Parts: sequence; C-alpha cells; structure tokens
Amino acid sequence: MGKYTERDLELQLKPYSKNPLAAFFQKIWRGWLSAWYGFADRHPKLSNIIYMVFFFVVFSYGVTIWQLLVMLFLPQAFSSLSGTFAWPMVRMGDMTWTEPIFEAGKLTGGFHENVPVYFSIFGDSAGLGNWLAFEIAVFTAQCINFPLQRNITYRSHGNPWYQAMWYFIGWVGVSFLTGIVWGAIDPLLKSAGWYYVVNSEGVLVENGALYFLATLIKTVITGGVSMFIFFFIFLVIFPNNDKVAAKTKAKYEKALAANASAEKVEKARAAWRKAQDRADRSNAEKAYSQAVTQANSKALKYFATIKKIAEAEKNTAAAGEALEEAKRRGDAAETARKVMAYAEAEWTELDLKARVKTYFKAAGDAIDRKEAAKAEYLSVMERLGLPAKI
Repeated sequence: MGKYTERDLELQLKPYSKNPLAAFFQKIWRGWLSAWYGFADRHPKLSNIIYMVFFFVVFSYGVTIWQLLVMLFLPQAFSSLSGTFAWPMVRMGDMTWTEPIFEAGKLTGGFHENVPVYFSIFGDSAGLGNWLAFEIAVFTAQCINFPLQRNITYRSHGNPWYQAMWYFIGWVGVSFLTGIVWGAIDPLLKSAGWYYVVNSEGVLVENGALYFLATLIKTVITGGVSMFIFFFIFLVIFPNNDKVAAKTKAKYEKALAANASAEKVEKARAAWRKAQDRADRSNAEKAYSQAVTQANSKALKYFATIKKIAEAEKNTAAAGEALEEAKRRGDAAETARKVMAYAEAEWTELDLKARVKTYFKAAGDAIDRKEAAKAEYLSVMERLGLPAKI
C-alpha cells in the first residue's frame, strides 16, 4: 500500500488506559482533538481566535468558581476580625434597622434606628475579616490563572518574571476598578438587608441565603469585570509571537535602510532574532503536537475500518447463507427479501474495502507530516540549545 506498513501505523497509536472509564474519556478527547486540528488546518485564523477565547473564558470562570468556594469557608477563619474596614468612607445615606420590642414574651412593637451607609473602594461592609478573606481568594485565584493563561491560552515563551510583574500591576489596577464597582453596589445590598437582619430575639444575624447571594454577586461582578479587562492585559503581556517577530524584523530592516549606527542595527537585529526564536519554538511545538495527534487519529480510523470490514464479511456470509436457505425452501417472497439483504451487506463490505485504502494513505500522509514536524521541532530546539520533549 506504499512505503508504510500496518506495523508503522500501529506505532502511531497511543495505548488507552486499562480503566474503562478513563479509556472512554480518552477516546472522546482524542476524537475531539483530531476534529479540532482538522478544522484548524482549514481555518487557521478563526481557530486561533476560538481557541484563545475558549480557554480564556474557561480558566477565568474556573478561578471565579475557586474564589466563590474559598469565600464559603475562609471568612470563618477571620470571624474575630469583625470591625468595619473601609476606605474611603463616603456617606451615601441611611438605612433603617427595625428592632423588635417584647413584653411578657410577646412581640408588641418595634424600635426603628437609622444607620449610615458608606461608599468605599477597599473594604467590606461585612467587616475586616470578610475583606481579608476576599482578597486572599482573589490573589490565590490569580496565582492559578496566570500560569494557565500564559502556558496554555497564549502559549507564551516570554520572561515569566517580567510577565508576572506586569500581571501583578494589572491585578492591582483591576482590583482598584472593581473596588469602585463593588463600592457602589455594596451599600445598596446592605440597605436592603441582604447581609444582616434582626431576628425575633433582637439579635443581629446573617441573612442566610441572601448573604450567600450577595457574596455570589460580588464574586461574579468583580470577576466578570476583571475577566474583561484582563483579556486585553494578556494581549499586551502575552503578545502573539509571530506578530512580535514580524514587528521587530520590520524595525531591524528600517534601521538598515536608514543607515543607522552599527550599535542600533545590532540591537535591532538581536531583538528580532530573540523574537523570531520564540515564534519558531512556539510554532514548532504546536505543529509537532498537532501532527502526533493527527497521525494517531488517522491510524485509529484505519484500524477501526479494518474491524468493520471483518464484521461486514461475516454479515455478508451470513446473508448469503440465509439467501441460499430461502432458495432451498422455494419461498419467493422470502428469497426476494434475502436478495436485498445480501446485496446491502455486500455493498457495505465493498464500500469499506474501498475506503480503507484511502484511510491507509491518509494515515501514511499523516506520518509524513509528523516526521517532518518532528525534524523541524528537533532542529529548532537544537538551534536554541533547549531540551526537546519527544
């Protein structure tokens, strides 16, 4: 069938887990990867946008859920820090507490008290402990989000410390902005009694489900605003490697054309080579990873078809025997039905045998692309003096 044998195709297969459940999800994942990489080959620009937006949203909402989970428990650890902490304290109005009055164990009326409501950027109406818990939840979420976005969403190979510094600066700025947003919403929820209420015994207690809902609203609003802003921050600190390489190359060529000093030309050339090396590494890694998955997928499709052919041959043989039996009995109506069944089984078998050749060739072509991508990847990593992961 060509320069490759079935053994060559078998070597492309990645063994499935022996655990049936794990193997089931592996099949789904590998099938999805194969379909995705096929789509990416046909629509490179669109697929890149879809890929980036998908993982950005998934990771962003994932860490938002993490913040919510942390906020369900961590505030209890700081429950002793219940004093109000807020800056700046800008009075927005008053809210009214209604405290019950009892006589002889019976509710006879209520005492109304006006309590001031303040706008603040940093702090929390629920107290210092709640604010500390929230900031810890947000900070740990960003510690999770940064490596995921850098390594998976944007596939960046830039200086991680430099990027982390700008990420931290961006986080501080976003925190300030989201603090303003929440500072405007928080007093409204407080005045509506979402945090605390006075129970029938005159004791101030958390307002149950509404308290949790207020925490959820805070997490989603601040997380949503952060996600929107961080998308553009990431585009700056995790720039597209190919675009950066093209931009730095243009600067280098401009310096040459302008007869700039040797020092400036060399500086521009060094910046271009550095950016180009990052782009080459990223592209080589991506191309090799895709080629490996495609070779595995094409080989799987070929061997799956081989199994179908074996089943089709059995079905054709069984249909042929049923047809002969109908002829021996002399049942014309039954014979006509069996003729149709036999013809359908034979057509299925022939169709599979015709298609399997195409699948074998496609698998061979995928192996060629894999070997070419592998050679390019090894060449790039060797040129950069970096270890290759094969």
